[in-house]
Amino acid sequence: MSTMEQHSALTPFWGPQTSYLNFCEEDYVITRYIAEFINTLSSFVYIGYGLYGLLKLRHKPHAGSRAIPYCGLIGVGVCSAGYHMTLKYHTQMSDELSMHLLTTPLLYRILSFQTSLEYSRTVGIVLSLLFTIVMVVHMVMDEFLLHAVAFGTAVYLIATRTLKIIPRQIPEPVTRKNIRSVALFGCASFIFGYLVWLIDEWACRVLTSTRQAVGLPLAFLFELHGWWHVFTAIGGYIAVAVIDLLTSGEVRHDSAEHLAWPLPAIARLTAAPRDSVEKEE
Repeated sequence: MSTMEQHSALTPFWGPQTSYLNFCEEDYVITRYIAEFINTLSSFVYIGYGLYGLLKLRHKPHAGSRAIPYCGLIGVGVCSAGYHMTLKYHTQMSDELSMHLLTTPLLYRILSFQTSLEYSRTVGIVLSLLFTIVMVVHMVMDEFLLHAVAFGTAVYLIATRTLKIIPRQIPEPVTRKNIRSVALFGCASFIFGYLVWLIDEWACRVLTSTRQAVGLPLAFLFELHGWWHVFTAIGGYIAVAVIDLLTSGEVRHDSAEHLAWPLPAIARLTAAPRDSVEKEE
């Protein structure tokens, strides 16, 4: 009997699966205490980016309210790890709830930016109602499509609105190009992560056969849902960080250099000489 078969024969610590979604990673292969090992481990990337953002906020004005999206990013990591570790229905619901707890504050911040107090309150009420409706329907009726559409729409609105605000808030051409490059990289990272998620679902048999053929630890590279976590964590962090910079008015010429890896490198790679950028203006 192979090592993989021996591990798979162990009794799962968390009992039988009750979640209605299960991904391509084989369950309880590494340890009986973690159902999907790589999917659980990769969820900590969200937590790492969230903690980095909170550390950078120390001693800054209004750090309390600005910390909410970073806490949301940490929450996504914690709930995702809990879900993939246990494969239980209630942890799956917490994972999907955390996604909206991240996007809703970002939507509020970007949609209410530079608007009247009355409009901001209206936006807050509408978003709160939509959040409540989506999650109640999702949890009570086990309806996945509404959750997916609502999350996808929120991501689209955050991305498009942010890209529109960047030229308005950053008059200096080189800084504007650097921040825009970072924002576009975030969009590309999220889209690539979604494509990887689809491949993980559609090509599961091929991926499983490949993992069994190459063995550990190379098999970990073919756990594509884990890469979805990595790339969406990068995209989520970029959204939180760029929106925080724009709405706080703290954009400087070296702002991209103070963001988490790999964003300083991305900004340097995509940076154009100052004179060429000014000619484009």
